[in-house]
Amino acid sequence: MHKLIIAAALALTTAIASPAMAQTGGVVAGSAPGKAGVAETLKMTATITAIDKATRDITLKGPQGREVTVTAGPEVKNFDQMKVGDQVNAQYVEALTLELKKGGGLIVARTEKDGAAGAKPGEKPAAAVGRQVTIVADVVDVNPARQTITLRGPQRTVELAVADPAQFKLIAKGDQVEAKYTQALAIAVDPVAKK
Repeated sequence: MHKLIIAAALALTTAIASPAMAQTGGVVAGSAPGKAGVAETLKMTATITAIDKATRDITLKGPQGREVTVTAGPEVKNFDQMKVGDQVNAQYVEALTLELKKGGGLIVARTEKDGAAGAKPGEKPAAAVGRQVTIVADVVDVNPARQTITLRGPQRTVELAVADPAQFKLIAKGDQVEAKYTQALAIAVDPVAKK
């Protein structure tokens, strides 16, 4: 169910968003010894141009005039409060963090957590969904000549280049890397401003 909300919202952002669109967002990157991370945020606004209550289809128009129709599933509470002209505000966040675990000791695994929240009865329609995937992998090789490491995870083995020489010096065969990929989406409907 949560994946449907995310899929619908991603369809919304790709269908009405474009590089020239009036949207805001940003990328943040940072690192500390044995840690690195990057996060990207995208915010956008669309206007409801049509609502089909029988099918629960909502037509949304982005700032550049592109329209997309999405279906509000049963998880969208307070559907009847939406009106043509209301603004739909969406915020999408993706983040990846990597942390070196010296000496290992963790179980090599992939875990996934999902979460969701919706508007309370009587409030304007809103929802937030999120997902976090955590992977622990063993460092099985370190290649100083190429400044790469080889990680063996629960499903595959990959070779990664480590661009930062200071970070590369911290990594040894037998260590582990814990990677966390997080994505979250929040959508809120705001009523049209009265003139």
